[in-house]
Amino acid sequence: MTAHRLAVWGDPISHSRSPQLHAAAYRVLGLDWEYSRRQVDENGFAEALGGLDGSWRGLSLTMPLKEQARLAAESLDPHAELTGAVNTLLLDETLRGFNTDVGGIVDALGDEGLTAVDRVRILGAGATAASALVAAAEMGAAAVDVRARRPDRAAPLVALGHRLGLDVSARDLRADAEPVDLTIAALPGGASVDEDAVRALSTTGGALFDVAYSPWPSALAAAWGGGPAISGLGMLLHQAVRQIRVFLSGDPSRRLPDEDAVVAAMRAVLAS
Repeated sequence: MTAHRLAVWGDPISHSRSPQLHAAAYRVLGLDWEYSRRQVDENGFAEALGGLDGSWRGLSLTMPLKEQARLAAESLDPHAELTGAVNTLLLDETLRGFNTDVGGIVDALGDEGLTAVDRVRILGAGATAASALVAAAEMGAAAVDVRARRPDRAAPLVALGHRLGLDVSARDLRADAEPVDLTIAALPGGASVDEDAVRALSTTGGALFDVAYSPWPSALAAAWGGGPAISGLGMLLHQAVRQIRVFLSGDPSRRLPDEDAVVAAMRAVLAS
């Protein structure tokens, strides 16, 4: 099969483990594909994208480029359309945008035996929080409690939740909390939460799924007392699997050839 070039872009990017994950998958698949990383910020995104030649197959996008990637895409998959965030660009005949974070969250929680929820709390109000909200809806949630330092910034999440048929509220991190089955922390890397707020949220928060994974435990996970704390490594793995499906077939739901072996190789990278 023709060699292709791929990369993960973001700012910062040196911490990304995506190159190792993708390289392990392509070895199993027998593909001579090159996957690198590149530091690209919001201001440099359009120029960097315009400079790619025909050898490029696709891009993985991390913060702060998910909105820029959405604006650049000529078509969007349903998850990207709902969340307004694109973390995968397929450089096909047209520029196609995908959000594989939603499926990555669902799959990662499934690995932990969490396949259905009723009440969910989401910490944060950015692009990853939107993916967490859609994931909660797909897992059967009826109500979602969004917590943010500035609740007014969560208005798009409330509107999205109503569009999905969910009962969504947005409140300050310190507000009183009703019990939930699952808390998804979708805060920026390195963000801290006041200790008093953590105690209140963890008491009623059920299991914690923190999208952060390095270092682990995160400050939030270390202080969590309401249930098990699950790192974001599973999300990193499964969103990458879906990206590779996109890069290979253009379909994030179409399983890879010998996908179990691919996933095993990627897990081994994460464990090393």
